[in-house]
Amino acid sequence: MTMHDTAPVISDHQRIHVVGVGGAGMSAIAEVLAAMGHTVTGSDLKASAGLDRLAALGIEVTVGHDACNINSADLVTRSTAVPDHNPECSAAWNAGVPVVSRATILAAICGERETIAVAGTHGKTTTSSMLALVLREAGLQPSFIIGGDVNEIGTGAAWDRGRLFVVEADESDGSFLLLPRKYGVVTNLEPDHLEHHGSFVELREAFRRFALETDGPVLVGIDDKESRNLADEIDALSIGTDIRADWQIQELEESWEGVRFSIRGPDGSTLPIELPLPGAHNAANAATAAAAGMMAGADPESVASALARFGGVARRFEQRGRSDGVVFVDDYAHLPSEVAATIQAASSGTWNRLVAVFQPHRYSRTQELWKSFTHVFDGADILYVTDVYPAGEVPRAGVSGRLIVDVVADAHPEMDIRYVTRRDELISQLACELGKGDLCLTMGAGDLTSVPDEVRTLLKGSSGA
Repeated sequence: MTMHDTAPVISDHQRIHVVGVGGAGMSAIAEVLAAMGHTVTGSDLKASAGLDRLAALGIEVTVGHDACNINSADLVTRSTAVPDHNPECSAAWNAGVPVVSRATILAAICGERETIAVAGTHGKTTTSSMLALVLREAGLQPSFIIGGDVNEIGTGAAWDRGRLFVVEADESDGSFLLLPRKYGVVTNLEPDHLEHHGSFVELREAFRRFALETDGPVLVGIDDKESRNLADEIDALSIGTDIRADWQIQELEESWEGVRFSIRGPDGSTLPIELPLPGAHNAANAATAAAAGMMAGADPESVASALARFGGVARRFEQRGRSDGVVFVDDYAHLPSEVAATIQAASSGTWNRLVAVFQPHRYSRTQELWKSFTHVFDGADILYVTDVYPAGEVPRAGVSGRLIVDVVADAHPEMDIRYVTRRDELISQLACELGKGDLCLTMGAGDLTSVPDEVRTLLKGSSGA
């Protein structure tokens, strides 16, 4: 049983079956394939909101995997979580039906348009979302597949009539190199996903290949050392606060309500931007989206207009509500630099206290990066740290949330740090601790996203008693 590594041609109608269609990545693929005019079916092990959404779009979905589900499929694509011995994949192989990976089918989709691939250690989802909105505002009718739902559009995937296709290019397993692309964007470059790449040298080489193998212009954020070196090495267009940048971010003003700044372009002209999201990191995301959008044909007025009403992406500094005078915000930040940027953005508000809750993500990542968390929580009045969210990994000896607690406590003995391993205990402690005027900021790439709702429910119950 072998996967077909060559991207299939999907210009003409086909019957395509998606195995593991319930996940965010595969459901977006299914949605776009159906919008392209293909007959799409899909299956997943359990019912979910994702399956319900696809069914509402007219896609035939099945709960459970069975050989008969592939029916007369011309092509099968599967999630990376689906094993070789899956009965549907086995049936397809036995019938001579090609079975391709998510990366391969995504490459096939990219081949149908002029693709703008957005890569980078962090900021990919927000930058891609902003870029899609910018291109829409400019009337360019872009298609896109993004790792989160764009609030103004209501979806993270769409297939439209324009020439452009925006795709969030995932470097975690190297598959972003498979995507044919006319434009390339590298938001930044830091050590991550070393469990696949082996070393930062190999990861950096993957980004170098990504840039060099892009057919047209490449835009690189240069406000970190490694991406600045990359931009110099490949002679890419650059963006950042650095005066040497081709697109320079100037006059940055930050507040809790958002950021204001200007972008000076290669021709010397400036474009003022107002973004209703806080944080210098979001200013960088917006500037990158603006520059990429104008490179691809968007007019400056549409760029500014789109960014002025950008409401964000799920789990990117997402305001989750207010209860008993406590404001709840949830963010996907899980790498040290992301956490630092999110804490800094939150600190711009006039809160009584900033209560941060952090869930480390993956044992491999925690083992590699725990020392880098030493100073990233500066600005938090209270820090809760949970145990590691495994994301499918097996535990590693000596690797737990305690590593982060200890390294932060050693450097900041005055900080109030609490290590809570049980979720129910975390919820009850937060409900007791939080008070009027506090900001509760949950951060992590795991399952903390429902914590604000659980705490708010407990607060409402106690106040109503």
